[in-house]
Amino acid sequence: MTSDFQWRKSSFSGNPQQECVEVGFPAAGPLVAVAVRDSKDPGAGHFELSPAGWRGFLEQVGQDSADR
Repeated sequence: MTSDFQWRKSSFSGNPQQECVEVGFPAAGPLVAVAVRDSKDPGAGHFELSPAGWRGFLEQVGQDSADR
C-alpha cells in the first residue's frame, strides 16, 4: 500500500511535468522494502525492491554514470 511509504522526489527534478520517479521508504518500522513509482501517476502503482536490491540498483546507476 502506497500510504505505508514516505515518498521523495529527487532534488534534481525541476518542472512537475518532467519525467521523474519517486522513491519511498517505510513510514515506520525497519527497512524491509524500498518502493519506486512514477511521480506523474502515483496512483498507477509501484514496485518494491529489497534493501539489497536497492543498493545494487544504486551501484549500477553509479557505474553507468561513470561510463559516460
